[in-house]
Amino acid sequence: MRTEILPFIERELAENTFIRIFSQDTLEEELKWHWDDEDRIIEATAETDWQFQFDNCLPIPINKKIRIPKGDIHRLIKGTGELKLKVIKLK
Repeated sequence: MRTEILPFIERELAENTFIRIFSQDTLEEELKWHWDDEDRIIEATAETDWQFQFDNCLPIPINKKIRIPKGDIHRLIKGTGELKLKVIKLK
């Protein structure tokens, strides 16, 4: 079994709801293109200049809720400071 080191710290708030914290020390190469196994909604908990990008789309600011459909390829683009994301995994 392969254990992957993730570029964030995660804390569960409630069933299917998490806070993910990305440090200002996160390396760009750690923010890989990927897809998820369920639909998700993400939103920053504070103002940030980090960005979100779907495959074949321009980056967008994380200044409102973003719905990520299951299987859609996406990534984060590092900004300045720490990023705290609320992640809701939809069933």
